[in-house]
Amino acid sequence: MGRWEPNARGRLAQAALTLYAEQGFEKTTAAEIAAHAGLTERTFFRHFADKREVLFYGTEMARDLLVRTVADSPAGATPVDVVGASLEALGTQLQENPERVRLRDAVVSANAELRERELAKLAALAEALAEALRGRGMSEPAARLAAETGIAVFKVAFARWMSEPGPADLPGIIRASTDELRKMLATRAAA
Repeated sequence: MGRWEPNARGRLAQAALTLYAEQGFEKTTAAEIAAHAGLTERTFFRHFADKREVLFYGTEMARDLLVRTVADSPAGATPVDVVGASLEALGTQLQENPERVRLRDAVVSANAELRERELAKLAALAEALAEALRGRGMSEPAARLAAETGIAVFKVAFARWMSEPGPADLPGIIRASTDELRKMLATRAAA
């Protein structure tokens, strides 16, 4: 093997997902992932802290995208619009490689430890959204409520996207789910 291999991180991530799907997360080792990618175990650990990290390494990029979208939203936008736009941006990013996202979801869903880590990731994204909303001048309770509600909408939309066969439009599903929330709140307010 050469000293430098192009796209080692991507190759390791793909190899990990393939092996996790074939033999299960628990039975797959970092050494097997590296060998499947044509790399060394040492290279694996230069890119990932452990075999779980392969499934969660994009969390910082997702957080940054959400925060940046909140910051770039128009000044007069409602909290629901701001959070909705940020989650649609995340949906657009996820939709770029739906096969990988679906395979990752299947691996995470099959393992209790990974499901717990996924919930912690979503909680961290909600906290980042709330912080970004507070940065726009929103009060603490309102920012937290908007962020947590947004993540709940995202979870429902994502589950719907996962259950639909073929190339469904994740940002569109997120938008429709946000609109459904608006309708429910408007009905409640009118009552």
